Amino acid sequence: MDTFILAALALLGALAVIDLFVGVSNDAVNFLNSAVGSRTAPFWVIMTVASLGVLLGATFSSGMMEVARTGVLVPEHFTFKEVIIVFTAVMVCDVLLLNTFNSLGLPTSTTVSIVFELFGGATALACYKVWSSGAPIADLGLYLNSAKALAMIMAILVSVVVAFFAGLFVQYLLRLIFSFNYERYYKLFGGIYGGVSLTAVFYFLVIKGAKGASIMQPEWISWIGANTTELLLGCFAILTVLFQALIMALRINIFPIIILAGTFSLAFAFAGNDLVNFIGVPLAALSSYEIWSAVEGADPTTFTMEGLRHNQGTPTYFLLASGLVMVLTLWFSKKAHRVIRTSISLASSARGGKEQFGSSLPARIVVRSAIRFNNLAHQIIPASVIKSLATRFEKKKLAPGEVELPFDEIRASVNLVLAAALIASATSLKLPLSTTYVTFMVAMGSSLADGAWDRESAVYRISGVLTVISGWFMTAFTAFTACGLICMLFISWGEPLQLIMMVLALIVVIRTNFFVKEEDETPDHERIDRGDKASIRDLLSESVNDNLNATLTLYAQGLQAFLDEDDQKLRELKGDAAQLFDFITMRRGEYYNMALEGGGSRSDRDARNFYYRAFTSMKEVSHSLRDQIGVAQNYVANSHSPFTGRMRDNIKTLSKRLIMIRDNFVPANCTQALELIDEAQRDFMTQIGEEKISLRKSELYLGYLLFAREVLNRYMMVKLLQSELEAGLAAQQQQQAAFAVEDDKDEPLQPSER
Repeated sequence: MDTFILAALALLGALAVIDLFVGVSNDAVNFLNSAVGSRTAPFWVIMTVASLGVLLGATFSSGMMEVARTGVLVPEHFTFKEVIIVFTAVMVCDVLLLNTFNSLGLPTSTTVSIVFELFGGATALACYKVWSSGAPIADLGLYLNSAKALAMIMAILVSVVVAFFAGLFVQYLLRLIFSFNYERYYKLFGGIYGGVSLTAVFYFLVIKGAKGASIMQPEWISWIGANTTELLLGCFAILTVLFQALIMALRINIFPIIILAGTFSLAFAFAGNDLVNFIGVPLAALSSYEIWSAVEGADPTTFTMEGLRHNQGTPTYFLLASGLVMVLTLWFSKKAHRVIRTSISLASSARGGKEQFGSSLPARIVVRSAIRFNNLAHQIIPASVIKSLATRFEKKKLAPGEVELPFDEIRASVNLVLAAALIASATSLKLPLSTTYVTFMVAMGSSLADGAWDRESAVYRISGVLTVISGWFMTAFTAFTACGLICMLFISWGEPLQLIMMVLALIVVIRTNFFVKEEDETPDHERIDRGDKASIRDLLSESVNDNLNATLTLYAQGLQAFLDEDDQKLRELKGDAAQLFDFITMRRGEYYNMALEGGGSRSDRDARNFYYRAFTSMKEVSHSLRDQIGVAQNYVANSHSPFTGRMRDNIKTLSKRLIMIRDNFVPANCTQALELIDEAQRDFMTQIGEEKISLRKSELYLGYLLFAREVLNRYMMVKLLQSELEAGLAAQQQQQAAFAVEDDKDEPLQPSER
């Protein structure tokens, strides 16, 4: 038993470290997004502030570790062997569940999963104990801390609603006070706002969180509790006077200070509340082992775990080590940086961009109802009041070439401070919250109040809210059921299966997160962001060849799969063609961002027009490819007769010619291929009259010929656009070089050159 326990503890520790790395990589965007999005400070400054918050917040999470020990289980009714079964089942299920959800792109929460996994595992084991002992089902409540579990579940669910409406109300109120041209008003109210914001941070993080800190002495906590009012009033007064002096005397913008303080506080709250999700269960298993091993000769199958009831506290070095892992992940995880850099924020005020979520029927119903309610409100409320309110929400006009930020400094500060306050208040009550859902819903509420949800984006963002809420229930149900099943398997198959499953989970999480090669698209995005002629030329040179190669390769593979009547291969290729279409569509949409940014010379604007026309042609080709492979797949799935005779020979000859063109796309080869298509089409028209060829087969065959013609015609036009762009850029460079030579001739010689 000792050997198994030590091996299990080692594997649980390894799972905790890797799970911590993965969790921080995915969740770092929650507390860095607002600061990075508002561009309030250099990235390294934001990272340093967040790192300090994470490291200090980890030491305040000691009280949260009770969630894993006694939050769901009633430990005195479980033996040492039984709690180890529950804890190993929870960690195995957690790793496999989160990896599955992430790979499928489904929204999830580490907090929701860990709570319901504990609940599912404990319930399964309790049901087994009740059934095996012949006790009545009513005794099930003896094994579960149902009151605490219900409080945690309700806290997670209610926090989503509270976060949304708190973000909505606070942001609306602040926007009425400051408007979007807040530079004019924050000179009067900025000091008060800064004082309130940082006092709130101080209250929720330090005063409310002191009880859960491993570094706090009991007498310190008592003194803070006795002097809370004086501390808050003093903090508010000092900060308000200080900020107002900075504004009035030194004319310093205090919003970066508030945002960085909010970033610190949210990182602090994240570490304090979420650390239990990653190391709480392994630490509970370690505490159980220490309690059991302290009694010499204790039988693990009968030794009950009432010792977990005692608030042992978590050693500070464990918390600091975990905090250090989180900090190192922030700085060195490429995945964390990629998520921060490339994530599409639903709180963005940009119009017409690609949304993270699609539309749904419930979202459409909500939007239509909101429009009707808005029309009704406009009929009831006096027009003067509506006009007065509307002036407070008029967006600041941007200078030519200036890019609109995802959100301004007021909204960034609200997102950070409010989310930190909600999470820290729950931490002080030892209630786990989903930091992902809370920060998401605060951002959604504040963006709604700011008018970032217009009719172009409202349905997609409401779909996002509904998706998050449905993801909560999906995660909860899946975690509860899966962990219960794994726990029952461990009961039936014993220790060998526990070790095998932990090793398997470790392999899965390492392989999924450390050995999957992901392409970094940053260079292309940087060229698109510049939007100048040379950058667009370089981007088109790469994109056109890559897209042509992908299109003709899929065409050839799809045709071969059709001739082989390989339905499964056609299904795969149809998915690949759909991905190609989505990729080209996304790239084509970048013309909108170029147009928004504006600026540049006339030749740069012409290059953007070339970009739009080229990608429009490539998009149409990819759309036709997707449809053609889909028609072929449906044809084969219905077991219709394949091409034979001259039809088969002609289409295979054409496919080989297109592959040759893919490797050497020149006008002469394209002309020969077009002649081959004409010949095949004339031959087929003759063949229809000679043989009995069905309309369905005729349409499919002609569809292949038509697609080949479209590829050649459209890509020849794209290549022509490329040539025009190249010629224009070359002429511009020659002109610039000529001007440079003239300038050198006109420049007088210096004495040293004579």
